[in-house]
Amino acid sequence: MQTAIDVEPVEYKQVERLMGNTFEFTVVCDNKDQANEKIALAIAEVRRIEKLFTTFDDNSQTNQINRMAGVGAVKVDREVFDLIKRSLKISAVTDGAFDITYGSIDKRLWNFDATLTRLPDAEMARSMVRLINYRHVILNEQECTVMLKQKGMRIGFGGIGKGYAADRAKAVLTQEGVQSGIVNASGDLITWGRQANQQPWTIGIAHPDNARAAFSWLNISDLAIATSGNYEKYVVIDGKKYSHTINPKTGLPVTGIKSVTIISPYAEIADAMATPVMVMGVKAGLHLMNQIHYLGCVIVDDNNNIYSTKNIHVK
Repeated sequence: MQTAIDVEPVEYKQVERLMGNTFEFTVVCDNKDQANEKIALAIAEVRRIEKLFTTFDDNSQTNQINRMAGVGAVKVDREVFDLIKRSLKISAVTDGAFDITYGSIDKRLWNFDATLTRLPDAEMARSMVRLINYRHVILNEQECTVMLKQKGMRIGFGGIGKGYAADRAKAVLTQEGVQSGIVNASGDLITWGRQANQQPWTIGIAHPDNARAAFSWLNISDLAIATSGNYEKYVVIDGKKYSHTINPKTGLPVTGIKSVTIISPYAEIADAMATPVMVMGVKAGLHLMNQIHYLGCVIVDDNNNIYSTKNIHVK
């Protein structure tokens, strides 16, 4: 008589280059073939999203909207319309510190390499971001159309797209019966279930002075986390460090904060909120985050002081 053999679930990982970023998929499955099959479906979903939202394909719906700026409305898929609509809501909540029309910025303004040795004057910087204005994105709910009011305006999903893709990949995997896993979209990640050893998923928050080290660890099973910081891309001018994050209102780089980490039920929200908190600064950023009860936030300022929302206790 044959006896059933208990199969212990194992964590399987796969790394793939998607949306110009490194995506890592981790699933807890009974065997490798099953894991590969499920991960392949998640990768296909991210590729589908990339096609819709990329600015590197002339035929993408994003580029169709950009081409018609100041000319006319473009009919888009409901999925594209809804993400733009949610993006505009985040812009309103952050008073424009998050803005998908950032694509309108004049590329000559910032290149963040060794050739950048001085800041542009304030007036020049402001003139180069004059087309950034989320209020000039016109949506027609009935027709499912999007129009950019002024010629030269451009939208882009660099501040929210990775998070949205991570959420969608998770949705595909859970629909396929994967009860535990992580989708890590270049640091914007979402977790569900538990590790194969039944411990909660634990995430390290990168130290702003050393991206390879963690200054704190958080248990984030069934949550998403995203970090925005100046530790990877910045310039030093006259001894002062300037982040690659640009304030969309002034056109000048953000100073004062080294990193912002957002914890949220959704990767899309975590991704979208990390940058605006950097733009808003410690006081205004924390004040806003404390009002949104389902979000948590950890901020490290230029002097390595650590601040967090009331619902987080950094170890």
